[in-house]
Amino acid sequence: MATATQQRDAIIIGGGHNGLVCAFYLASAGLKVTVCEARDVVGGAAVTEEFHPGFRNSVASYTVSLLSPKVIADMDLHGHGLRILERPISNFLPIDDNTYLKLGGGLERTQEQFRKFSARDAERLPAYYAMLDEIGDVLRDLAGETPPNLTDGLPGLLRGLRQGSRLAGLSLERKRDLLDLFTKSARDFLDGWFESDAVKASFGFDAVVGNFASPDTPGSAYVLLHHTFGEVNGKKGAWGHAVGGMGAITQAMARACRAKGVEILLKAKVEGVHVEDAPKGAGKRVVGVQLVDGRQIMAPIVSSNLNPALLYGSLVAPSALPVPFRKAIRGYKNGSGTFRMNVALSELPDFTCLPGKAVAEHHQCGIVISPTLDYMDAAYRDAKATGISKRPIVEILIPSTLDDSLAPPGQHVASLFCQQFAWNLPDGRTWDDEREAAADLIIDTVNDWAPNFKASVLGRMILSPVDLERKFGLVNGDIMHGHMSLDQLWAARPVLGHASHRAPIKGLYMCGAGCHPGGGVSGNPGRNAAREILRDRDFATAVKLSVVGR
Repeated sequence: MATATQQRDAIIIGGGHNGLVCAFYLASAGLKVTVCEARDVVGGAAVTEEFHPGFRNSVASYTVSLLSPKVIADMDLHGHGLRILERPISNFLPIDDNTYLKLGGGLERTQEQFRKFSARDAERLPAYYAMLDEIGDVLRDLAGETPPNLTDGLPGLLRGLRQGSRLAGLSLERKRDLLDLFTKSARDFLDGWFESDAVKASFGFDAVVGNFASPDTPGSAYVLLHHTFGEVNGKKGAWGHAVGGMGAITQAMARACRAKGVEILLKAKVEGVHVEDAPKGAGKRVVGVQLVDGRQIMAPIVSSNLNPALLYGSLVAPSALPVPFRKAIRGYKNGSGTFRMNVALSELPDFTCLPGKAVAEHHQCGIVISPTLDYMDAAYRDAKATGISKRPIVEILIPSTLDDSLAPPGQHVASLFCQQFAWNLPDGRTWDDEREAAADLIIDTVNDWAPNFKASVLGRMILSPVDLERKFGLVNGDIMHGHMSLDQLWAARPVLGHASHRAPIKGLYMCGAGCHPGGGVSGNPGRNAAREILRDRDFATAVKLSVVGR
C-alpha cells in the first residue's frame, strides 16, 4: 500500500494494456514504477468478467490481432500464461436469406467465395492483398516508432526524414494507393478495386469499426487499412482469440510487470497531477499525483494512459498548460458510435442463409451483419438524425466455440460489437432511458438473420456509449481514444507538436491510444512512450554527468 508521501521514479495513470506495457519497459530499465488503476481490476477495456452466472466474456475489447509481436516477446506473455487461438476464417457475412460470403482461410478459398458474386473480383483479389501487404508492412513498422515533432529541432527532423524515406521507397503506384487510403472514402477506394456489393461490404466493414462515420466519409479508407496491420502467431492479417478472454492478455502483462518490480495499485483513482514551476524559468514540471482517497505519490515522471481530453481536461490545472495547447486539445475529437453487448446463449445462432446449430467455422469467426455499403451508410445517417440506427451494424463473436472455459457445457457467450449509436441523443433523450430499447433493437436485428437468436438469450450485459465512458473512461464512448481521422493521426496525434508522447510540461507523458498509432489492443503507444521517457532520462543523466565532470 502506498503511503501519503511515497516517492517513486515513475507513475503510470491507468492500468490499461498500454499503461502496463509502458510500466514494464520503464521497470526493465531499472525505474521504480507505480501503476495507479481506478477500477478494482487491472486491464482497462481489455478485461474478462462474469456477466451472467456461469458466463464470462471479454467486456469491451473483444478480439486479438493488433497486439505487437515485439511486445509479446519482450514481456514474455506466453511464458506468463497467454495463449492465442487463430480463427479458422476471418469473417462470415450473411448477404440475404439464401446467400453468404466467407472471408479468409487462404487466398484460394476467398477467391472461391468471391466468384459467387464476381469472377472479376476474384481475379483482382491477389493484387488487392499484395497492395495492402506492401503498404501495411511499411505502416506496421512505423506504428512501432515515435512520430516526428515539429518542435523537436534536429532530432525531430532526422526522425521525420528516416520515417519518410520508408514511404519514399514505395513505388509510384503504391504511393498513389497510399494517398487514396489516406484521403478517399472507403466506398470510393473499394469502387476502384471491386464491382460486387457483397465483396465491397466484406472489406468496407473495417472502415466503420469504431468509426462514427459513413463508408462515404472522406478518410474512412484509412480506418480500413488500420485494421489490416495485425497478425496472430506470426500470420499477418489473421484474427484470434485469447484463451480466457481479453483479460488474459492484461493479466499476463500484469504478471510480467510485477516480475520486474512494478507496483500496481487498484482502486487508486488519480484526482490530479501535481505541477510546479521548473527552476530558472524553464516552464512547468510534474512532481507527482494526488489520489481521490487522499494519498499522494511523488515522482519526476508521470505517464498517462488516459484519453488526452480526460488528462488535460480533468487532471491538469489549465494554468499549467500553454494557451495554444489548451485551444488545440479542446478541439480533440472523440466519439466512435459504439454500443457493446455481451450475451449468454442457450444455443448457437441458426442462420437462415447457412442453417445449423452445431459448431461450424462460421460460428468461430467474426459474423458481420452489414451486407452492403449502403446498409452501413444508412446506419450512420440514422444515427446522425435520431441518435440510433434503425438497422444497426452488428459484429458477433462467439468465443466459446473456441474456448469452452467461458460458458457452461453446451452453452455459449457472444460479443456483439454494434455501430452506429451517437453519443448525444436528440430531443432530451438520454442513454439511461434508451439503453434497453437499443439493446432490444440489436437483438431483433440479429434475429432477422438467425431466427432462433432472441429466444436463446439467457442474459445480457449492455454498454451504451455513456456506459463505456463511465466504466472504462472512454470519452464519449470512443474505443479508439479519439477519432482516427487524418487530422488526428501520426504527427498530429493527439495534436500537432505533441506527437512524441511528451506533454507541454516537463516529465509528463502520454502512453495511451490517444497517441500514435492509435486505437486497438497493440501495446505500441505504451512501448513508444517508454522509449521516449528513457531517452529523456538518459539525456538528462548525460547532461548532469558532463556538468559534474567540468
